[in-house]
Amino acid sequence: MSEATVPESPKESELVVRLGEARQKILDEVHKIIVGQDAALEQMLLSLLCRGHCLLQGVPGLAKTTMIQTLAKTLDLSFGRVQFTPDLMPTDITGTDIIQEDPETNRRQFEFLPGPLFANMVLADEINRTPPKTQAALLESMQEQRVTVRGRSYELPDPFFVLATQNPIEQEGTYQLPEAQLDRFMFMITINYPNREDEIEILRRTTGNEKQSLKPLFNANEIVELQSLVSSVPVAEPILAQAVDIVQATRPGVAPIDNVTNNLQWGAGPRAGQQLILGAKARALLHGRFHVGIEDIHAIAKPVLRHRLVLTFAAQAEGLDADKIVERLIQHFDS
Repeated sequence: MSEATVPESPKESELVVRLGEARQKILDEVHKIIVGQDAALEQMLLSLLCRGHCLLQGVPGLAKTTMIQTLAKTLDLSFGRVQFTPDLMPTDITGTDIIQEDPETNRRQFEFLPGPLFANMVLADEINRTPPKTQAALLESMQEQRVTVRGRSYELPDPFFVLATQNPIEQEGTYQLPEAQLDRFMFMITINYPNREDEIEILRRTTGNEKQSLKPLFNANEIVELQSLVSSVPVAEPILAQAVDIVQATRPGVAPIDNVTNNLQWGAGPRAGQQLILGAKARALLHGRFHVGIEDIHAIAKPVLRHRLVLTFAAQAEGLDADKIVERLIQHFDS
């Protein structure tokens, strides 16, 4: 490797090597419980390394909750879960002040009782089931890594990682996240049905008596160190340029690309380009490299862009979706 692709300190070099070696170990450990879903698991790891947050979309029964709990145990991170419902209030997730009496002075005073957001990894289950006010409280904590209750701010743990889920097939009684709020999620990860072999293995594991124990491979402090390392990974100018080209090609009014631009009503903003580059840096590290390649950009383009594109009604009527549009963009710029 050239000097530009070598970490500056021995400690950084050690972290790069360890993370590259640990990727498969993490997947192997998680696979003691979860069958398949390698792409989704890697995208969760990338988002965590980038201090981003994920929106998971998949039908019920695909083990989304179990997957996140298992990943938290493997990384030795504290875990919190919130089941979003129409009557959930912001203080139900952030925490609230309660009146406590001092047994010595008999004085009553407010004491803050932390909510389920006070964990390293938080599962926000069915975020579209709760009203916008409670959604906003979660999104504020994601952006600021703190919560505010009765005018006081409380810092959330570091690292802090939110995985919100949406059910794509049951939309009655839901409060859809507007595009501006969707943009705050680094990735939208789709959880797909398992293939035949994986489903047979799922039945074998879940209908027997065998229990698996998980071995933690990292801890919160090491994750924070790795998060700091991500921004140090160098990126060549042509890769920066391609990230910008892909993002700008999704916007109306830009030079048209056949079967792409005419199918989009609205495109991705600059935040998408930032997430593409950060995610590519994290992916390079996760694969044991201290430099970013074009393949890193292409590998994460779908989870970065799929929730940031608004297709025209005509495109939707033809059966097109955001993933197909992104595939066409990659083919266009890779040719």
